[in-house]
Amino acid sequence: MPKTVPARADVDPQFQWALTDIFPSDEAWSTCYAEAQSMLDKLRGFEGHLSDSADTLLEYLRFGDTLSEKLDALGNYAQRKSDEDTRNAVYQEMTAKFTNLAVAVGQADAFSTPELLAIPDETLDSFYQAASGLSHYRLVLDRVRRQKPHTLSRECEALLAAAGQLGQCPDDIFSMLNDADMTFPDAVDSQGQSHPVTHGTFVPLLQSPDRVLRENAFHSLYSVYGQYRNTSAAVLSAQMKQLQFFADARRYDSALHAALDGTEVPVEIYHNLISAVRDGLPAMHRYVRLRKKLLGVDELHFYDLYTSIVADQDVEVDYEEAKQTALEALAPLGNEYRAMLEEGFANHWIDVYENQGKRSGAYSAGPYGTHPYVLLNYTDTLNDVFTLVHEMGHALHSYLSNKHQSVTYANYVIFVAEVASTCNESLLMQHLLNKTQDKRRRAYLVNYFLEQFRGTLYRQTMFAEFELWCSEQTRQGIPLTAESLSAKYQQLNRDYYGEDIVLDPEIALEWARIPHFYYNFYVYQYATGYAAAIALSQRILKEGAPAVEDYLSFLSKGCSADPVTLLRGAGVDMASPEPVAAALKLFDSLVTELETLLQD
Repeated sequence: MPKTVPARADVDPQFQWALTDIFPSDEAWSTCYAEAQSMLDKLRGFEGHLSDSADTLLEYLRFGDTLSEKLDALGNYAQRKSDEDTRNAVYQEMTAKFTNLAVAVGQADAFSTPELLAIPDETLDSFYQAASGLSHYRLVLDRVRRQKPHTLSRECEALLAAAGQLGQCPDDIFSMLNDADMTFPDAVDSQGQSHPVTHGTFVPLLQSPDRVLRENAFHSLYSVYGQYRNTSAAVLSAQMKQLQFFADARRYDSALHAALDGTEVPVEIYHNLISAVRDGLPAMHRYVRLRKKLLGVDELHFYDLYTSIVADQDVEVDYEEAKQTALEALAPLGNEYRAMLEEGFANHWIDVYENQGKRSGAYSAGPYGTHPYVLLNYTDTLNDVFTLVHEMGHALHSYLSNKHQSVTYANYVIFVAEVASTCNESLLMQHLLNKTQDKRRRAYLVNYFLEQFRGTLYRQTMFAEFELWCSEQTRQGIPLTAESLSAKYQQLNRDYYGEDIVLDPEIALEWARIPHFYYNFYVYQYATGYAAAIALSQRILKEGAPAVEDYLSFLSKGCSADPVTLLRGAGVDMASPEPVAAALKLFDSLVTELETLLQD
């Protein structure tokens, strides 16, 4: 790992992704952009003609696929280049141009849904008979026509498409306030040394063994959020109102119904998740009580939740070792999966290290027809190894879906997106535990596993419950204020973490710093995905080849069926609360194991 943060130009090319696989140059991107822009007139030309004949409808659908591929490549190249150095004005402009083009396409295509819905069933049936190529699009058309109760006139659809930019405003405002305008005082450690507090350093500071530093970092961050609590409440309220506006406009029962209908997920799954996790809260309370005991503190505070219970077990894992560990840990997925993993490692799918201006965090993305790209900011920690296998899980899910599905059905929905990544993490954890004989090392890993459960299954479900409450308040016309939001969030923390932790007043403000509340009922899918992934990883390790075959088939199916059906094919039924209950049972057993490993 580089010891200082280099400029992008100084990063060793072997650790950079190869965006030339999308476009060989910026000039090639501009040429494709012009081609896509010129396609708008042809797109508009289909207006009023989708019911003319089977051949016209088929031509429109194939044209849409071609335009979609171009947009996919344009957007990925522009955004990936921008993320290499977010300060680069050239790629900021390129990304903005792409966004404007995408909006223009949406507006130009606003006619299509009303026209497709207006085609009588018997006419569409005759079209399927007249043009054999239309059968490929039957599922697409069925999905559109399923939306008939929620689709408006062509004029209203165009208006809603244009209003989409306004709907993005709360998220944009939150991002500017949270990421650009807020700065936090330094935190002082027990030795009197100052440490900068940023969004990037906050959790690492809370992981410090220095309790004085943890407490001061906690107070530093939330003192600023406290100053902006009314503005933050107004922005979150605006987010909930815009979601409710679009839900009302499309005649949905609620914003939750609108959000989940888009991915064909029954709302019962959302409610079942909350119910199942609430049933499993005693295990979380037991874990909090054990954490308090093992840390040896008279009072456990929220700034004590991230520091390791097992000290002095952190190890450095360089990138080469991380890749080898990933190959070993994911070996249960078979030789085909290993070959794809090696291809990604060898052929510049991954942008490995931080450079000046590079986007923080990690993700996987990439256009249809090329290959996935993974952004990392690798720093030689065990957490980075988990991030590597997580993002490669996403990458190979996309790779297999793109390989086996047409562009029409390659793009899997969010509900299943976190399954492949988290399954990889679970397999990595089981691998590390199986090769660990040292008692304290095993305790460290079990604690790490428990923290994954806490952060994903429990915490994301708490977020989901809070988001649903915010939405319901808005639907009922009850104002969201800083006071009401904080009171609800504080109560949820008491419910989820129990009586053995001090309810620090600052934690009531945590809602103000969570970007996921602007993602439209996104967070619950982290929890459901985690539960599904735990179930799938257990099946893979127990059953071997048959489970692997089912799992790889699931990864290869994109959105060729609804997500619940796809997961059933892999061996897990998310319409049932059982996968969540089973994952929570594993969590409870891990708490017991940690208690046994660390007993005096």
